[in-house]
Amino acid sequence: MKRVEAEPFTDGGNDAVVRLPGRRFPGVLIQGDSLHILRSDLAEVMEACERGELADARESAGLLLAGIDALLTRYTAALEEHGIPRPY
Repeated sequence: MKRVEAEPFTDGGNDAVVRLPGRRFPGVLIQGDSLHILRSDLAEVMEACERGELADARESAGLLLAGIDALLTRYTAALEEHGIPRPY
């Protein structure tokens, strides 16, 4: 296994913003259990769509979107705090 030093832009936690060597922009490090929850939430949306339960799908999708928006907000704030332009 190769070890590298990452440059942290936020504190740790389930969604730390870090930059790996050789990368221009930081990324978001999502813990495995948090990634699994995101995947499960998306699967719930798909299953509700397949059952034709669009209200349930919309509600689940809204929660999923809110979670991803929170990640993006944290990422954007970290970039702004360190004077880094957004890559998008």
